[in-house]
Amino acid sequence: MTVTAVAVVVLALALVVLVAFMIPTLIEIRRAATDLRSFVNRAGGELKPVLQELEKTLTELRTVTEGIAAKREEVQTFMEAVGDTGRNIRTINAVIGTVAHAAATSSVWATGARAAGKLLIERFIKKRR
Repeated sequence: MTVTAVAVVVLALALVVLVAFMIPTLIEIRRAATDLRSFVNRAGGELKPVLQELEKTLTELRTVTEGIAAKREEVQTFMEAVGDTGRNIRTINAVIGTVAHAAATSSVWATGARAAGKLLIERFIKKRR
């Protein structure tokens, strides 16, 4: 046998061994691809309702956000009115305080004038007697 024939035999044996080891590997790769395909199909089927629900939720969220934006101006107007009311109440309170002070002062003067008037009348009556 020549060197070339030996090399061809060795090469053929190596090829047979390689194919013997590759067959189980290729079968396992095929099974993994089949499992992966079924997982992707199952996951896609399960994700479809979740994505539809998420889309509905986002639509409702947009609607709520638009409603909040529309009501924000009304709330801002209401808060301004509350602020104006507070300022008006403070002003009224100050006016009432001033009027109450003036009324108290005038009643003190009126009481003093009555007492002075009574004293003058009593002295005047005593002098006549």
